[in-house]
Amino acid sequence: MTASQITVYTSNLCGTCQMVKAYLRLLGREFVEKNVSSDLEGRAELVGMGYYSTPVTRIGRTTLEGFDTGRIDRALAELAE
Repeated sequence: MTASQITVYTSNLCGTCQMVKAYLRLLGREFVEKNVSSDLEGRAELVGMGYYSTPVTRIGRTTLEGFDTGRIDRALAELAE
């Protein structure tokens, strides 16, 4: 599994974003962070997927909104298959 398979869309002052990143780090997972507060291309990607708030996490083909450890775990398990 590579970092490019997990992308976390974040924004400044987003506590939930910090929780998603901390959980992925706790699991030892590498990820790409796109802070939409400063990354205009990342913001365009996020809006293009139909999302207007953060965090949004893409794990393989699965897109998750918010912070839900169960959903993150299931998406990571699917990615490993």
